[in-house]
Amino acid sequence: MTLLQPQYRVLSVQIGTALPLQMGDRTVLSGIGKRTVEGPIVVNQLGLDGDEQADLTVHGGLSKAIYAYPAEHYPFWREQRLTLGLSTDLPYGTLGENLTLTGLLESMLYVGDTLCFPNCTLRVTQPREPCYKFNAVMGDPKAAKKMARSGFCGFYLAVESPGSIMAGQAFEVKPGQHQLPMMALFKTARARSIG
Repeated sequence: MTLLQPQYRVLSVQIGTALPLQMGDRTVLSGIGKRTVEGPIVVNQLGLDGDEQADLTVHGGLSKAIYAYPAEHYPFWREQRLTLGLSTDLPYGTLGENLTLTGLLESMLYVGDTLCFPNCTLRVTQPREPCYKFNAVMGDPKAAKKMARSGFCGFYLAVESPGSIMAGQAFEVKPGQHQLPMMALFKTARARSIG
C-alpha cells in the first residue's frame, strides 16, 4: 500500500563541499555547510551530485547517501537560538541536510520505507546521530544534546533508484516491512549521546 499524501513535498535541495570549520581553538574539516541548488540535481548511489562529506566513517556511503530533515522542526531551532541571543535566520540546509521535506516526520517512518520521487527512489535507513560539529554550526554547545532530547534528528536515505530530484516535487511513501520504527534506533543513539 502506498501512502498517497499530497503534503509530502521537497521544499529545498542542498549540497556542500568539505570546508574548514572553526571549533573553538581548532579547525576541522566538515561538509555540514550546505547551499541551496536550483533545478534538478543528479542522484547517484552515493548521494547528490557535487555533495561532499569530510568524515566517511560517520557520514555518506551507500546507507547514508542523502540526509533529509523535516522543515517542521525549523521553528524549534529558531526558538533555541533566540533564547541564546543568536540570529534566527536559519535557511534550509543549515542543519546539514540535503533535502528539506515537509509533511513527513521521523516518527512516521520505519527502516525500509521508501520515498518515491518522480525521478528517483530513496530508502529510509537510520536516524541522524548529532555530533560536536552540529554544536559549532548552531553556535550552541548543547545543540547535539537538544537534538537528542527532542528527537528532531532527521533521517538518512539510501538510493534505491538513481535519477534526479528537485525542490517543489511531491513524493509518496511506500511502507517497507514495518519491523523497526526509525525512532527506536534513535532512542538507542540518544541514550548513548545524553547518557
